[in-house]
Amino acid sequence: MPDGFQLVETPEQPVLSTRTVVSVENLPTVLGQTYGVIAEHLNKLGEQPADAPFVAYYNTDMQNLQIEIGLVVSKPLPGTDDIKPGWIPAGKKAIAWHKGPYHAVVSVYQAVGKWLDENGLKHTGVVYEYYYNSPVDVPESELLTKIMFLVE
Repeated sequence: MPDGFQLVETPEQPVLSTRTVVSVENLPTVLGQTYGVIAEHLNKLGEQPADAPFVAYYNTDMQNLQIEIGLVVSKPLPGTDDIKPGWIPAGKKAIAWHKGPYHAVVSVYQAVGKWLDENGLKHTGVVYEYYYNSPVDVPESELLTKIMFLVE
C-alpha cells in the first residue's frame, strides 16, 4: 500500500456495471447483491474480473447516492438488461489508500481534496472506491480501499 497520494494517468478501462440511486443505509446490501449478479454474468462468459470490485460515486447526497457498481474487465464484454458494458474514462487520477473501517474513509477524502487544492488540481466530482477485501472476510481494521478521484 503506497504512502501518501499518487497522481497517475490511466487509459480507458472496460467495465461491466449497474447504475442506481441508493441511501447509504442500504448500500452494503445493494453492493453485495449487485456484485453477485455481475460476477455470475462474468462466470457465464468464462471471464474473471481484472481488478477489485468498485463503486463510482457521482454525488454526496447520503440519502440519494448516485452510484455505479461494477467490475473492471480485461476487454469489452457484452452486458445484459441490468448489467451494462462501459468504461472508466482515461485521464488523470489522484489515488489514495485507506486501511480500516469504511466509515473512516471521509478523512482520506478530505486529505485528497486538500492535496489537490494545494497542487492546483481540480477533481471532476466523481470518485471511485475499489474494495480489495470484505468485512465478511477480515476485521474492519484490515479493510483495504483504494480511493481514486478523477482529475480535470
